Amino acid sequence: MDKEIIRDADRICNHIFDLLGSGDIELGPSLPWHEDFKTGFRWENKFYKWIKIVDLDNAADVKVPWELSRFQHFFTLGKAYWLTNDEKYAYEFRSEIEDWIMRNPVEMSINWTCAMDVAIRAVNWISVIPFFMHSPSIPKFFWENLHASLYLHGVFVRANLENTGEHTGNHYTANLAGLVALGLYFEGFRILQGQSSGSDPAEWLAFGKEQLEKEMFVQSNEDGSNYEASTSYHRLVAEMFMVTTMWCSRNGLHFSDGFIKRLEKMHEFMLRIMKPDGSTPMIGDADDGRYLIVSHYGNWVRNDFRHLLAIAGEFFDRDDFRSAGLCCWEDALWMTGGFKPVSVQMHDDRTSVAFPDGGYYVLRSPEAYCLIRCGELSFHGHGAHSHNDQLSFELNVKGLDFIVDPGTCVYSGDYHLRNLFRSTAMHNTLRIGGREQNDFDEKELFLMREQTFAVCEGFTDHEFTGKHQGYLGKLGITHKRNYKLHGSVMQIDDLLLDASGMEVRKHFTAAFMLAAGVRPVRREKGWLLQHEDVTVTLLLDDTVKSEIQLSWLSNQYGVRTSTRMLVVTGFNSSLRTTIRWD
Repeated sequence: MDKEIIRDADRICNHIFDLLGSGDIELGPSLPWHEDFKTGFRWENKFYKWIKIVDLDNAADVKVPWELSRFQHFFTLGKAYWLTNDEKYAYEFRSEIEDWIMRNPVEMSINWTCAMDVAIRAVNWISVIPFFMHSPSIPKFFWENLHASLYLHGVFVRANLENTGEHTGNHYTANLAGLVALGLYFEGFRILQGQSSGSDPAEWLAFGKEQLEKEMFVQSNEDGSNYEASTSYHRLVAEMFMVTTMWCSRNGLHFSDGFIKRLEKMHEFMLRIMKPDGSTPMIGDADDGRYLIVSHYGNWVRNDFRHLLAIAGEFFDRDDFRSAGLCCWEDALWMTGGFKPVSVQMHDDRTSVAFPDGGYYVLRSPEAYCLIRCGELSFHGHGAHSHNDQLSFELNVKGLDFIVDPGTCVYSGDYHLRNLFRSTAMHNTLRIGGREQNDFDEKELFLMREQTFAVCEGFTDHEFTGKHQGYLGKLGITHKRNYKLHGSVMQIDDLLLDASGMEVRKHFTAAFMLAAGVRPVRREKGWLLQHEDVTVTLLLDDTVKSEIQLSWLSNQYGVRTSTRMLVVTGFNSSLRTTIRWD
């Protein structure tokens, strides 16, 4: 582990970064704070409200300079300095901050256009100060300049809260978490009378904590899921709530019992939807968003949420969380100060579970895992981070993925890809009459008004039934789907119903996105799907046609890899798909 930390820190000192799918790039002696270095596009420094952050007519992605300026690589520098006392790491810390402050005057660059990123940057600076505060390479005037910049970060966030839209979400959570962190950091700092509103750190702390208490019950559902309808944004919001709660607790500040119980439920959600291999389905949008990256900076896995379970195991003193997060003990060590050995090795959870508020249903058997998406779009139907994935599913057999969600790939950098990856055709469900489940405008990247209104009609340990109305207003059709999981067989039955509930024939396409490494082989009545040493047989009705098409998967933001999709077409009122394994 020490070697990995040193290796990652040395890469940072050499300005080698891999951000948002860029691959390893040496960025040169002066970091390109204002540039999408993937495309070479550069934003000019000017007043932040005058900067056009998104232009869909070019391929520039504003998330690239934002990501670099979050400074989430700093914790790795701090660990390397702690391990080695090598002043080169302290010098890199100092030089990057001095360069950033000089080239990003307050309110005058692309890195002041999103209060969320301003807050995350401040938190990452604060988190590493203890590593470097006694470095002989860092003079007193540096700390004075850093403190002044941190204070101005707080003033900016307080004046630019991202709570003016239809709904609050992860951006507002980051604003509030940043204000709490800055309020704690400047504890005892007093503002003279006559200063402008929003300039008092004590007020930041009180306001941030009060609002976070409220936002917990706005953004997290009663069943522990997040209302942005994205597993990745659930992880990000849970991380921000958890870190803030721990920092407050250490300073004698506490949230309500209801808040703490809901935070625990958020982690129970992550535990219960986790696959046998420890990964989590990437349902809805995913942009690689993190708050603090305290381990494996260079190679953290985007669909592995176990680092949060390791931390939660210590905070809530729960062995099931600890057991699930055992591989991520370093995160618990840095965030909580220790990692208690698991007293009893917890067995794998093989029970089915429903999260109806969030729209996630998991069927489990001793050998199979099937997650089904059926529920409200994000932000109560706004659809900002939702995909057209109603009644879609993921299937894992004997610890191996066979059918998966395609992921997200990109946002504004390529709106065509953005729309492809959130489309019905890319998900493991039915597309009827060539239409989308929920219509969206191709250039409204974060709006998809709900038309599906999906509901679960029945759920047991072995069966799920649900339907959605996405085609009702367009084609007069409701799509109903039933899953049965018994032993080594999963059966999927699709029905097309008219407004009166009668079956109606219509042209449809059913998609099955194959996981990387799955090899399809045609058979008389279907397909063999082979993955390593496991073979799954997928059987279809005689009345349909099927073929393998090339498609894409995205396991992290900005990256797409080729895969295969099994596409089934037919003209009927029903489709039965039977999946078997030995």
